[in-house]
Amino acid sequence: MSKKDVNDYLKEGIYGTRRPKEAERAYYLGTLRERIVLALTKGQVMRDKSLTELEQAMQEHPETKLLINGSIGYRFLKAEKDLAEKYNIPYTIVTHTENETDIGAVLTYDYAIDKEDIFVKDDAGKKKTEKQPAERRSLFSKIISWFKPSD
Repeated sequence: MSKKDVNDYLKEGIYGTRRPKEAERAYYLGTLRERIVLALTKGQVMRDKSLTELEQAMQEHPETKLLINGSIGYRFLKAEKDLAEKYNIPYTIVTHTENETDIGAVLTYDYAIDKEDIFVKDDAGKKKTEKQPAERRSLFSKIISWFKPSD
């Protein structure tokens, strides 16, 4: 292992220490995939279709915490917050305006549990396919994509 030089210390002081799997953390509302008990999409949170699965997971895992996507309107989050309060599970509203994700809520531990299936089945009986975290796009590339003709 190499020793740190002055540039490493300067970069760490300016940007903070590097954390592994930053793209994964951004996609899963600040946590890692290996810590998640249950993940709901924005659509599932807004439709309140997965409340029974969320409630069951909260009953089975009382030491978890709930992370909620702050880009979803408050009226859609009331049921999830009420469930968290009912089972004494702390919840946090995560607002990452620079990160795009389709995750609406995540029930997670502070340590790895490596659960195989973390997504709830959709209405059609299909499981939501797990997407890999998208690479961060620059503001310039987002603006360019607005002006590109759609296929």
